[in-house]
Amino acid sequence: MATIGVVGLGVMGLGIAQVYAQAGHQVWATDAWPEAREAAAQRLRQGMEPRVASGKMAASEMEAILSRIQIGALEALAPCDLIIEAIAEKLDLKQSLFAELETISTATLATNTSSLSVTKIAAGLRDPARVLGLHFFNPAPVMRLVELIALPGTDAARITQARSWTEVAGKTVIACADRPGFIVNRCARPYYGEALALMEEGHSPGEIDAAMVAAGYRLGPFSLMDLVGADINLAATEGLAQAMGNHPRYHVFPALRAQVASGQLGRKTGRGFLHPNPLPAAPPDTAAIALRIEAVLANEAASLLAEGGTTEQGIDTALQLGLNFPRGPFASARRHGISEVLAELRRLQAAAPAPLKARYAASPGLLALQ
Repeated sequence: MATIGVVGLGVMGLGIAQVYAQAGHQVWATDAWPEAREAAAQRLRQGMEPRVASGKMAASEMEAILSRIQIGALEALAPCDLIIEAIAEKLDLKQSLFAELETISTATLATNTSSLSVTKIAAGLRDPARVLGLHFFNPAPVMRLVELIALPGTDAARITQARSWTEVAGKTVIACADRPGFIVNRCARPYYGEALALMEEGHSPGEIDAAMVAAGYRLGPFSLMDLVGADINLAATEGLAQAMGNHPRYHVFPALRAQVASGQLGRKTGRGFLHPNPLPAAPPDTAAIALRIEAVLANEAASLLAEGGTTEQGIDTALQLGLNFPRGPFASARRHGISEVLAELRRLQAAAPAPLKARYAASPGLLALQ
């Protein structure tokens, strides 16, 4: 067992601390705010008590987990083997924290960032070979996926150790390159984007979601946006579009901006694209809707695959675990047939307005799958 450090005691940081403690690791955790440190133990207990009450966790297990998590100052993390930061998504804050950690510990330094460049976070450190990314998904104790982002110069032994300790904690670790959005946040964009395109063309959110549920998806794209929040989805979409040079594949559709401007953000505001309305029956063109969305998903996934750093199986598994997809984009493409997917992209490209035609251009990676 390793000694794991966690910096940041918000929902994600507490969840990560629980993940490793539950696996038997000793955990030291801290936060810059004294109030967060003082409340951490009680918040952890409150988070696990419902599982105890429902019989999903023994009370003795909860007490054992809590006993393995110690809260202290940053200096208390000095003996840790691996330190994971889960602080605010601000590059300067993460850089400053890692610079300080580098002086007090020899641990592998991992960032839980979901949107920032791991390379930039490591910039300026004396030994950037100590840095990697471990992107957990929320809620960390429940979601099985962790994206592991190793830089070209990251020490191989540290990568192996971080993977091993995290897999021992019950997670499926998928390697990916330090690219905007990593795997899930990048490859998920077409799921929402193409649904928004369909909406702007006259389909209702209910019809689109019903079609995707009929195709095997647990939640349709609009239900997912309502769950997370349209504002959060917009921020992620805008961030990725900027990082990818505003390529039309990452187009921010006006329908999403309009939804956010309306204040109807989803479950958290009581009304969203679809919430609280029930799903209607699947529309007659269900198969066409599913093919369209799955074609653009496959195109994006193939584009990422061609950039290196991950595998076809890794991408499929990440989308299944990270978004509860019934199958990954490559599996979906082969289910339809690559030739059918390419034909659908050609149809979409021909029908698209000039600014969006490049959105549907088949990526070299997808063409290579023929």
